[in-house]
Amino acid sequence: MVLSPTNQLLLLHRVQTSTSFPSAHVFPGGNLSKFHEAVPAEDAQDRHRDSEAYRLGAIRETFEEAGILLAKKKGGNGNGDLVELSPGEVEEARKKIHGNTVRFGDWVESVGGTPDVDGLIPFTRWVTPPNVPKRFTTQMYVYMLPLGSSIAAERDASTVVHTPTHDGGIEHTAAAFDDVSDWLARQARGEIILFPPQLYLLTLLGQFLTGPGDYAAQREALLTFLKKTPTGPGGHPTASIPWGEKVISPVGLGIKRADGRNVLSLEGPGKEVKTQDPTRAGDHSRVVLVKPTKRGPSEVEIIWRSELGDEANSAKVDYEVVVSKHPSRDPKPVAAKL
Repeated sequence: MVLSPTNQLLLLHRVQTSTSFPSAHVFPGGNLSKFHEAVPAEDAQDRHRDSEAYRLGAIRETFEEAGILLAKKKGGNGNGDLVELSPGEVEEARKKIHGNTVRFGDWVESVGGTPDVDGLIPFTRWVTPPNVPKRFTTQMYVYMLPLGSSIAAERDASTVVHTPTHDGGIEHTAAAFDDVSDWLARQARGEIILFPPQLYLLTLLGQFLTGPGDYAAQREALLTFLKKTPTGPGGHPTASIPWGEKVISPVGLGIKRADGRNVLSLEGPGKEVKTQDPTRAGDHSRVVLVKPTKRGPSEVEIIWRSELGDEANSAKVDYEVVVSKHPSRDPKPVAAKL
């Protein structure tokens, strides 16, 4: 989740033929690459945990997809100075890195920078729902582009290094910054598709990134929230898990509401994670309402579980799912999103 100097959020519009989240608006990010990063082994403890590999993958994919380089200048003053490049330099590098003709880390070093891995703030991990054969484990992050008085006052994408561009249709058709409230309003009107993970995180961000105002204060409030526990009311054990350590694998509760929407639980961590470490979990306090359609999820909404009332008593979900015996159906299992 890349935030502009005026706390607008970057979203990319996926092409209709994409194998994941087709036609949806998504965060920049993608699969880890053995060419560029050290991909954790399937049985490794850090397969489902924040690590340098995931952070490097998120920064690389953000550059490939949006042309935004999250790299600090070597020998900088420590105030968040990022490497600045011309549009031509950016486009040439994106093609080479996407085509695996140059390693991302080597290229960043060659332009006098170092990937700003410390600037990434973990904000939940998502694992594919148990009923989906193709498995993914995706680490989410927040990154705040440096505040600047002249940039912030203009309320736009600012300098060339921070201006999102689509990547020629290879992965996405558009890339843009906008206020979180505007993204949510467009989703509510049915103008864009946001899948449950994106809507969930935008809903949480929207509590603090409220548009024009004191951007530094908004960021400080968000940072306080991300460090705070409990994360929800009611005293459920998952509320004691910090946002950066939550693992969420949406599962249907077997509830269909009068308006036709299904209810998804966000409590379980996914079959692979639960087998590896049964103490890890997600968010019991909130649930997702969603109506499946041929176009994609519609009328998606995040509500408190307590708002279900008596419906919650009929919920049936089993988190004791057997680990998949078909790892070969997991060709691109590790991903990172910003």
